[in-house]
Amino acid sequence: MSDPKTLTATHDTDAVVAQALAWLAAGRKVALATVARTWGSSPRPAGSKLAVDDAAEFVGSVSGGCIEGAVIQEALEVMEGGGSRVVSFGVSDETAWEVGLACGGKIEVLVEAVVPDPGKPGVTRGVLEGLLAARRGRRQVVLATPLAGGAHRLLPVGAVDPGPDAGPDAALAAAAADVVRRDQAEVVDATGGAVLLEPHLPPLRLVIVGAVHVAQPLAEMAGLAGFAVTIVDPRRAFATAARFPGQALVVGWPDTAVTELAPDARTAVVTLTHDPKLDDPALIAALASPAFYVGCLGSTRTHATRRTRLGERGVASAALDRLHGPIGLRIGARTPAEIAVSILAEIVAALRGAAGAAGGA
Repeated sequence: MSDPKTLTATHDTDAVVAQALAWLAAGRKVALATVARTWGSSPRPAGSKLAVDDAAEFVGSVSGGCIEGAVIQEALEVMEGGGSRVVSFGVSDETAWEVGLACGGKIEVLVEAVVPDPGKPGVTRGVLEGLLAARRGRRQVVLATPLAGGAHRLLPVGAVDPGPDAGPDAALAAAAADVVRRDQAEVVDATGGAVLLEPHLPPLRLVIVGAVHVAQPLAEMAGLAGFAVTIVDPRRAFATAARFPGQALVVGWPDTAVTELAPDARTAVVTLTHDPKLDDPALIAALASPAFYVGCLGSTRTHATRRTRLGERGVASAALDRLHGPIGLRIGARTPAEIAVSILAEIVAALRGAAGAAGGA
């Protein structure tokens, strides 16, 4: 058996937690299922969630569908009796295709009742409300859940790890800081037993400068990948709701807009206008921020000229080395949608630290 996989849960946690709280507020019994550990092949990473009410309605996923029925049954039993349980699902390579684990594997799922107050066993409404508030407020927290039952904790993540001699709480805080750095949920040994540590980081953001044709599929694809997208363009004829339905639009000068949007380490910024009057000020603002990715559209020759131009405007060479251009992975992209795929792929590669994140569409 291979080591447990510690991938990143998808971006649907807000919807799952919000629905669980809504059901609870409506007087329904509710249970929450969370992937704790996986080995081998599994469609969903640790931290993935599914909420179930007493009518067997559910939202979210812990396996992409292959074990949902069994997990829902476990959830119905848990919400009746209270408390929590860890259930394991494993398959051999021969039977893997039947349940959706194409290479064989194992999943451990924590199933726990959602309860209105700390007086009952399970995850409390207060913990889930605090988690949802932290996520919506872009505050980094780690949800610490004892797998054997017990009080859940929301651990704030500080800039400095505690020292090694500060006791068991410090050890847990250090482990929490580690899962935040790796953006991966993990089960760790702690005083009192195993604890699932789930990092809940600020939602990913993508700022697109230039409401051009490529921006249309890019905004849509990025939204599906979990990015909150903002499109910036001073040209009112370009930045319209008709061209970008449902997207956040800022009609204003890119440098001011990017500065006001305050890119952080969970933000990517791309410029697509081909116009130095619009792209350059936005790039200067973005390169002065902690944005994890800054990229610009254009040919190799255009990019070389751009670097020279930005250097003459005072951008340091170290900052210019952060600039991705020509933007996108080299996949032979031609159409706007294909170029959008290459751009988003490079952004994800930069986010996850994958090799070969630099390149061109």
